Amino acid sequence: MSLVAYQYVVLRCVPRADREEFVNVGVVLHCQSADYLAARWEVDRDRLAALAPGLDFDQVCDALTFVEGVCAGDERGGSAATGSISQRFGFLKAPRSTVLQPGPVHGGLTADPAGELDRLVQRLVG
Repeated sequence: MSLVAYQYVVLRCVPRADREEFVNVGVVLHCQSADYLAARWEVDRDRLAALAPGLDFDQVCDALTFVEGVCAGDERGGSAATGSISQRFGFLKAPRSTVLQPGPVHGGLTADPAGELDRLVQRLVG
């Protein structure tokens, strides 16, 4: 089994950027050589409610659905879903000041990008 390089970002819910507090809610994994870009997410409403009692959970889930659409290249991602997978990952990893923010880019090697994404979500989000 040959290994391929991948990059990923952890998606963070940041209800109040001024407090610099966040909860990991998802992961986006990009593997250029395998033509792979996907996101997985889990929103723990109890953890988020403890951090930000007035948070609009539907807004967070809508933002995560948008990320899924960008990864899939479908209508959920709007115009951001129209580029190559590398361009779409570039869009998703760019810093922003919204309630959903990407963390730093990390990398690794894997023989199974989809399986690696599942492992990362389990380790970093779940």
